[in-house]
Amino acid sequence: MKTFPRLLIAAAALAAAVAAQAQVSKKDQDFMTRAAAGGLYEVAAGTLAQEKGRSPTVKAFGEMLIKDHTAANGELKALASAKGVTLPAAVPADKKKRLDKIAKAKDFDKEFVDEVGVDDHKKDIQLFEKASKDADDAEVKAFAAKTLPTLKAHHEHAEGLKKAYGQ
Repeated sequence: MKTFPRLLIAAAALAAAVAAQAQVSKKDQDFMTRAAAGGLYEVAAGTLAQEKGRSPTVKAFGEMLIKDHTAANGELKALASAKGVTLPAAVPADKKKRLDKIAKAKDFDKEFVDEVGVDDHKKDIQLFEKASKDADDAEVKAFAAKTLPTLKAHHEHAEGLKKAYGQ
């Protein structure tokens, strides 16, 4: 007799989880997943800059990436949890390969600024601009809009570093 109420509770919990998942469109789920993967990558890249960077400016940029993307990752994780969206827990394999390539570069600082600071942030800005305008969920749209200025600041900072290196 006691198993039936437990089954009802479990079924209700499962239905609630499915309903929460359904709150967010496939497009918004995709954005959140891509944003989370990118955020994890940026934190790992910032850590790599702390370890391998030669110049104090690259190390400082790496520290900025760790701080800012860890904060954004935390906000995104809370939002995803509230919406029933599962985010990646680790840096995806393709991004790990990019990190390995950067780590092995002859001129780490230049490669880091080009790949992470300029190129990757350019892609992130496009992703977040699209979500800030087109996301179906108001909270997802607000997260994208709120995070966008930080991504733009990172990109501008990287462009400044690139000019300082005479690139």
